[in-house]
Amino acid sequence: MGKRAASLSLDLDNKWSYMKNNGSDNWNEFPSYLDIFVPYVLELLKELDLKLTFFIIGQDAEFEQNHKYLKMITGAGHEIGNHSFRHETFLHLYTKEELEAEIEKAHTAIKTATGRDCRGFRGPGFTWSENLFEVLEEKGYTYDSSTFPTIIGPLARMYYFKTSKLTKEQKKERKELFGKLSDGFMKLKPYFWKLKNDRRLIEVPVTTMPLFRVPIHMTYLVYLSTVSKHLAFFYLKCAIYLCKLTRTSPHFLIHPTDLLGNDMVSGMEFFPGMQISGQKKSAFFKKVIRIFSRHFTLLSMDDYVNEVLTKNNKEISINREITL
Repeated sequence: MGKRAASLSLDLDNKWSYMKNNGSDNWNEFPSYLDIFVPYVLELLKELDLKLTFFIIGQDAEFEQNHKYLKMITGAGHEIGNHSFRHETFLHLYTKEELEAEIEKAHTAIKTATGRDCRGFRGPGFTWSENLFEVLEEKGYTYDSSTFPTIIGPLARMYYFKTSKLTKEQKKERKELFGKLSDGFMKLKPYFWKLKNDRRLIEVPVTTMPLFRVPIHMTYLVYLSTVSKHLAFFYLKCAIYLCKLTRTSPHFLIHPTDLLGNDMVSGMEFFPGMQISGQKKSAFFKKVIRIFSRHFTLLSMDDYVNEVLTKNNKEISINREITL
């Protein structure tokens, strides 16, 4: 029997978006590290012979100075997704009309910058709503990947609020950042959201550890590595074992901060793990990917969703229903 598939994505959150969500000053001057990060990560992915999906923020795609770097992504054979226009972690508060404008503006900017249409969407901070899924399906999107089935979302949010400069009102807007406790009991395997008029949209959750529902994305592994690399690798191997045991095809998420260090980018000291050098992070990332590749066939999200659909939807549960 061949290896199961695992899908890979990278949320291309830029420096200004981290500053914005931290409540830092001058984020609206839109400081960027795309000129540093994109060539760096593309070279790393080339070395690993990896293709993945980059979720791009529309605001970055609207700036012409970023087009060169965003075109490098598609030029290297990677796929793209929509990560909203303004990267606000409270899309669940948007009306349907606001969501339509947000998704369309980002989609248009990303297509202009890269020459490609987006097929998938991820909400910043894992924010989602029933209206969002309706809008995505109406605009021809194939899948969403905004759900994060973990039980520690509220704890992560408490820590984030404690270490940020957000105002009381800003924290109120972000009260569902990283999800609710109940999100920890959502499905780990892909499923369909049932929409109006028998329409549907595929959901590909960001995988958490089966049974225990704790995060296994790259940011969490980097955090664990600051305690002990042996602990981080043991934790990863446990997650892989449980994924294989439960026949879960993992979706593994990466962020720029998982690969960048303060030696490469300044002004990001507030983010956990930034004290680690970029060289050490890239070495750690290579080991993580090589462990994954021993157990799974690594695909971009578009390729993974296509594979699932080719199998006549046998991989997808259809009992997840939302009546809109």
